[in-house]
Amino acid sequence: MTAPIIAVLAFDGISPFHLSVPCLVFGADRTRLGLPRFDFRVCGVEEGLIQTDAGLSILVPHGLAALEDADIVIIPSWKDLGAPVAKPLEEALGRAHRRGALIVGLCLGTFALAAAGLLSGRKATTHWAYTDQLQALHPDISVDADVLYVDGGDIVTSAGVAAGLDCCLHIVRARYGAEAALRLARHIVLSPHRQGGQAQFIERPVAPSPAADRFTQALDMVRATSGEPHSLDSVADAAGLTRRTFTRRFQKTTGTSFGDWLADQRIALAQRLLEATDKPMDMVAFEAGFGSATSLRQHFAARLRTSPVQYRREFSRRVDQDERVALDLSS
Repeated sequence: MTAPIIAVLAFDGISPFHLSVPCLVFGADRTRLGLPRFDFRVCGVEEGLIQTDAGLSILVPHGLAALEDADIVIIPSWKDLGAPVAKPLEEALGRAHRRGALIVGLCLGTFALAAAGLLSGRKATTHWAYTDQLQALHPDISVDADVLYVDGGDIVTSAGVAAGLDCCLHIVRARYGAEAALRLARHIVLSPHRQGGQAQFIERPVAPSPAADRFTQALDMVRATSGEPHSLDSVADAAGLTRRTFTRRFQKTTGTSFGDWLADQRIALAQRLLEATDKPMDMVAFEAGFGSATSLRQHFAARLRTSPVQYRREFSRRVDQDERVALDLSS
């Protein structure tokens, strides 16, 4: 089987941190985690030595020819936000998009995709501090300043810094399944699932306190038992807070409502059950906390744009293959 090709663009003045985000997710051998062995390429408009904004020099081994057969093309940041992209890069991105490669703009990388004309008439996001500038430069884009990432199917854009990791993990989940994404998240010590619709700018508690500890413990309890009944009042009581105080703190801490967060936890559980078991839909729905197969289908359609049956058909086969690979590697 041909290894999926991931091409990441580097340029003079790039932040080493932003470049490291796709390197962390796709650049290492993750076959033991159920992921394929990626053909990972760092490329530039021209190959050769570049300078980062941290004073480090990086030798870029590939030019734009590396994009020609890439399955995923990632621009992890950008520097000249108001300037047009170099014509060779614009043409290379256009060709990659037309032949079906997934195009990804992380953080300020959205500006490069916009300048290349790939986001016209689309919804997109970028770092919250630059969303007004993106909108002013490209009024034909529907800029959403309040989300972590936007998945348009063939183009994905993300908010700043850590949201780039969430976005890359989302791509892994969408292409290789929830179980593989969960293993990877655990391996790199990252929160296993933050939906793209969560807020970018989240106010967090300034200092730990006994109440905050109980609040965290209550959420950990819900995560561990997400398939069981959980009401807002019962979780607020477990956190030692009134319903109103809990709701306010939850919104500030997670950037979303308790109901949406709980639904996300249950969808993630349902995904794992569909991948790893052959349980009937009614049982999957019950164990994941949705109550009925109808409710499960509605949530999958709304959040994942697929059905539970189609999801199982796509990913249960991959889980079986991953387990066989793991056995082969351990023998």
